[in-house]
Amino acid sequence: MATSLSTVLLSNPLQPNRNITQSSPHFPSTPSPVQNLNLPLGLKYPKNVLKFSARLHHLIVTSAVSGSAGVESPLVGEDTTSLLETVKVFDLKGNEVSIPDLWKDRKAVVAFSRHFGCVLCRKRADYLASKKALMDAAGVALVLIGPGSVDQANVFADQTKFQGEIYADPTYSSYEALKFVSGFSTTFTPKAGLKIIQLYMEGYRQDWKLTFEKDTVSRGGWKQGGIIVAGPGKGNISYLYKDKEAGDDPEIEDILKARCS
Repeated sequence: MATSLSTVLLSNPLQPNRNITQSSPHFPSTPSPVQNLNLPLGLKYPKNVLKFSARLHHLIVTSAVSGSAGVESPLVGEDTTSLLETVKVFDLKGNEVSIPDLWKDRKAVVAFSRHFGCVLCRKRADYLASKKALMDAAGVALVLIGPGSVDQANVFADQTKFQGEIYADPTYSSYEALKFVSGFSTTFTPKAGLKIIQLYMEGYRQDWKLTFEKDTVSRGGWKQGGIIVAGPGKGNISYLYKDKEAGDDPEIEDILKARCS
């Protein structure tokens, strides 16, 4: 069943038809919605996308000015390290792995997705996989962890053809140990809305079946993820980036620098 872009952005079971009022900044001219959103020119966009983009423009600008970069930290506390020792994740065959074992004997870039159906996470997977050759050359593993079941992880693997390792965290324990942010206000943001429009224009799609599975809706759907660079050594986490909102990716250059440190 086809789903419109406005449904992706506006579906809000808690506050339907909510009106957002915010003071508008002054601009010397009024560009078109396509220019406002920095979308590719020369394409015909659905009227609902352009109408919605115009309404979002001032909010997006305000969000960009205020800044939404995630929180970067080179170290984690002993309490976090101890909690991670108790976390078990599962590979695509259902084999249990202690999460620190993923980087015990090697360096790894480990990405944490929001959930396996998330369109933003599919972009993150491609974003990191585009640098996999560089990581391979440096002997660095590329790993993606998602909150959900092994079955969901396998669907994600089949759909994305992600070339790194994929693990499921059905208890969400790694997300709690690393204290990733969670909540409605971090999920529905103007910047996330803009990014979803751009991803749909690029051909990415949300997997609604995975998105609306009961456990994802009640738990994983509100969680944000992050990226760490860790190892060798169980307690050696040299880079930690916590997403501040949905779709908040760090600069790829920062990740590549950390994997060489």
